[in-house]
Amino acid sequence: MLRWGALVLAAGVMLAGCVSDRVGTDFASVSKKIGPPRAGHSRVVFLQDKRNGLSMAICACEVKLDGAPLGKIVAGKYAYADLPAGRHDVLVTEALFPGDTKRQIVMEAGRTHFYLIKSSARHDATTGAAVLGGLAGLAVVSVATAGEANPGPGEIVALDEATARTKLAELQAVE
Repeated sequence: MLRWGALVLAAGVMLAGCVSDRVGTDFASVSKKIGPPRAGHSRVVFLQDKRNGLSMAICACEVKLDGAPLGKIVAGKYAYADLPAGRHDVLVTEALFPGDTKRQIVMEAGRTHFYLIKSSARHDATTGAAVLGGLAGLAVVSVATAGEANPGPGEIVALDEATARTKLAELQAVE
């Protein structure tokens, strides 16, 4: 029994040494390390604000660019990709949400484009209905809001560089 306890303790100590302190995953450090986009390419950054306090307006959004997964962007996180300049399709989904957010973005060569993802009005309504009315409330509001201009879970909002860099200063990269 003592050997078993010592083995578990040793494994715990070794695993604790593997835990990252996330230093260097802020956007300023990452962009300094990787440099600017290569010739003919541009960079796109999707981010979600940090949440302060309780809020039901939380979207755990899966983002795809031209069909390729970029990652799950949740509150306090960002993800980026370098792509050839031109038109690109963005798809935002959320597990168990009855709709997708689709948008086409145009990227200019040599530039970094920033987009804020926030929960859509339909997402907020269905979340509130699920909390207050359970599955029946969720079903009723899902049907009632099916005709919304944006049937998906997220709104994609373009940000200017100064605003984006201010927000990114406190965010961490998606793993």
